Amino acid sequence: MSVLPISEAIIRHKSNASSYSRGEDYYRRGAVYDVKKRGNSLQASVEGSEIKPYRVSVNFDAGGITLACCSCLYDYDGWCKHIVATLLTCTRASNAITERPTSEQLLDKLDHLQTQRLVQELLRKNPELIDDIDSFVSLLNSPPSNKKSPPSKRRSQIDVTPIRSQVRRILRDGLRELEYGSEDDPFTEELTAIIEQAQEFARQSDGTSAIAILEAITSTYAEEWDELAEYGGDCYSIAEPLDIAWTEAILCADIPEAEAKDLQIMLESWQDEIAADFGMSLEALKQGWNYEPLQQIVAGNTSIKLWQEDTRPDFADDLISIRLDYLERQNRYSEYLNLSFAEGMMQQYLTKLAALGRIDEAMSVAKTQMDTAETAFALAMVLRDDGYLSEALLISRLGLHLSGNRIYEFASWTSNFAEGMGDTSTALNASMVAFEAKPSFRDYQKVENLAADAWSQIKPDLLEIIRELKHWYVTEAKVDIFLHEGLIDEAIATVSSNSYYASELLERVMDAAIPHRPDWVITKARQLAEDIMNRGKADRYDNAVRWLKKVKAAYVQLGKQSEWSAYRAELENIHGRKRKLMELFKGLNKV
Repeated sequence: MSVLPISEAIIRHKSNASSYSRGEDYYRRGAVYDVKKRGNSLQASVEGSEIKPYRVSVNFDAGGITLACCSCLYDYDGWCKHIVATLLTCTRASNAITERPTSEQLLDKLDHLQTQRLVQELLRKNPELIDDIDSFVSLLNSPPSNKKSPPSKRRSQIDVTPIRSQVRRILRDGLRELEYGSEDDPFTEELTAIIEQAQEFARQSDGTSAIAILEAITSTYAEEWDELAEYGGDCYSIAEPLDIAWTEAILCADIPEAEAKDLQIMLESWQDEIAADFGMSLEALKQGWNYEPLQQIVAGNTSIKLWQEDTRPDFADDLISIRLDYLERQNRYSEYLNLSFAEGMMQQYLTKLAALGRIDEAMSVAKTQMDTAETAFALAMVLRDDGYLSEALLISRLGLHLSGNRIYEFASWTSNFAEGMGDTSTALNASMVAFEAKPSFRDYQKVENLAADAWSQIKPDLLEIIRELKHWYVTEAKVDIFLHEGLIDEAIATVSSNSYYASELLERVMDAAIPHRPDWVITKARQLAEDIMNRGKADRYDNAVRWLKKVKAAYVQLGKQSEWSAYRAELENIHGRKRKLMELFKGLNKV
């Protein structure tokens, strides 16, 4: 019995075939050791190719694994082999796991003096922790309040001269690169980094410094614009990140009316000069925080809107999101909730209710106003993280039928969560939604595993889904599924137009088709091999010989060894002077 709420089926699903196979090999070799479980977390060491063992960390709840990470560099397709090996140890050899106290339980055993000694010892070994301790103590001594924080004031005005020089250098160096024919973007990365400096000031409520930096960036950019446009540099416009940064700075700055008018004139002028759109920042400047409809909304009148439906600008959601971020930093949660609700930002509204512990309210609103799969996913994750597992599962169940852009991720997450919670019906439904959103052999197998006795009724529907899809990116899934089900003719039809010389998929279909459709294998493999040989593609002769091995196997399957011998002799007669190819032909004797 596993000490974690996870099955081997989920481990297979969360890792690719290679990682699972190699992880299972690591488990069998006993590479996993020092496995310690502390509450809802587990750590283990895994011997690998490096001298130092890899460290695996796993967090879980009653619904399954919430986080699994490893110190190795693998970050490609699901869990790495070290995570697989660790979790297989948990499912197959739970006696290897040592139960240890949690950090809370350990600290409860220490008195004040012992705790100080522990912290000092940790600091001695890790001096960089002092900043974290400093921040933590500061927060304890001055806990956040719900009152509006005043804008931060620098003791000295920021010097923007170096920033102007830096922007000018980036632009001129980039222009030289374009003149020399570079096709890379020589501007955006460095300029965006400077814009982010301004945004950091804004997020610390220092709008004055943020505006000073942005004014230096924008004015210098405008001064160089004619030359930028002449050499094609206008293709790498930074107008969008500038508009976002200006909006953030304006909304956290206390700008007097006269200065606001001057700033409006500058923004409009720059907008014309560099062919940009600063509509969002100009709207933020116009509305500020004293705009009457906004004042009514944040005060609780959520029946009105900032814009009429026919005049709502394209940037409206982005502008409201920036306002909400500011209100959250200020701990002005009531105003945050009023604004997000009034403007229909349901994801922000519901997740904030849940984060504030207003669970019943969040659940009630979600049942009638949850509008997208993304909203359901975000809310379910907040609920699960805070320990409201049954509520998270209910939201997931309700959200599966909503539209959205993250349906696969949401459905896959829900399936694993529901399975861990013992809700097989929801897990099956979610896995079917995930398969329909992004078909894969891995998800097909998961549906098969969850369906159990109902598989014979469900399978035809999944096969129909995969048959109707014509996109190139589902080719591998179609081949895997058709071969798994023994539908050789459909696998052949899927790859029949594939002429890539070293197609792994085509080879797999041929291997499966030799006993069933040897004539097709002979025709297709001869075509591919002859094309390579006739063109004299010496770097691909090894591929040609691989195709010829398929030809030989198919002739043998038909009992036509003599025809194979005649065909090979013909090829040797035609290509006998191609020494590299003839040397590779010797490998055909071993088939």
